[in-house]
Amino acid sequence: MNADLHPETDLGRTALRQQLQRLAGVVGLLVICFGWPLLRLISFAAHSDLFSCILLVPFISGYLIWTMRKTLDLQDIRPCWPGAVLGWVAGGAIIAGYWLGLRGGWQPPTQDYLTLMTLAFLCCFWGVCLAMLGTKLLSQVLFPVAFLLFAVPIPTNWLAHIDTFFQYTSAATAEGFFNVVREPVLRSGLIIQLSSLSMRVAPECSGIHSTLVLLMTSFLAGYMFLPRTWSRAVLVLAVIPLAILRNGFRVFVLGWLGVHFFPHILDSAFHHHGGPIFFVLSLIPFFLLLVFLRKLDTRLSKVPKHQPSN
Repeated sequence: MNADLHPETDLGRTALRQQLQRLAGVVGLLVICFGWPLLRLISFAAHSDLFSCILLVPFISGYLIWTMRKTLDLQDIRPCWPGAVLGWVAGGAIIAGYWLGLRGGWQPPTQDYLTLMTLAFLCCFWGVCLAMLGTKLLSQVLFPVAFLLFAVPIPTNWLAHIDTFFQYTSAATAEGFFNVVREPVLRSGLIIQLSSLSMRVAPECSGIHSTLVLLMTSFLAGYMFLPRTWSRAVLVLAVIPLAILRNGFRVFVLGWLGVHFFPHILDSAFHHHGGPIFFVLSLIPFFLLLVFLRKLDTRLSKVPKHQPSN
């Protein structure tokens, strides 16, 4: 009876199931072609404190698509060949540029090699999806598919600049906290001199791993709970000041405790392994902002778009 009532839907799901089987076969071949770089990426992420979250990205994307499976519009699945060709050309160009660089004497670190190969794989993967699913269906799962970009390691040059940015902003923020509590402090660049303790904000203090995880969380939370683009953008952009405040507060707490209670705190486990504590603390204002934006979105959605004229 259900088939008689909804023949188009059933036919669409049957066609989609067949197309997904073909897509799985083609993607399987693509994975084999990129097998060595992908295996190196998994090993690299598994042994990296910074990029360990990469291992979760495909599962998150897959789960999001799975939860959307019953709401997808399955009609009119047409290949988008221009987009597919563009993805394949982009992937091929990245690989060609890498090999030309090698022939010119360039010796990239493993991280940069994996950045290029992962990005090339994603370009080819998106091209395959466009060729077999089309833009209409792919646009419905755009966020989960685009979320795969978090599986691309940050290039070493970019990472160095990001580290430097968070080092200096964290040092300045920590100085501000010391001034608020009237603790004597003298800062010269990354060096913070207290009455009985000298601290240097090292790259390890930049908190880039926590910031990356919080950034991923902000995209996911915005997608799942905030319907408006501007509120999602606010939540994502708020990650940067939250990261700076978290890092500065951590430096401040370590310095204040070192001066008043624990002179050797910089050699303690709290210094070397206390990052997760401050990450959890940063989640408090993050979720408060999320709740505020959600309530604001709900309130705005109840406001009529066109006020009746008198």
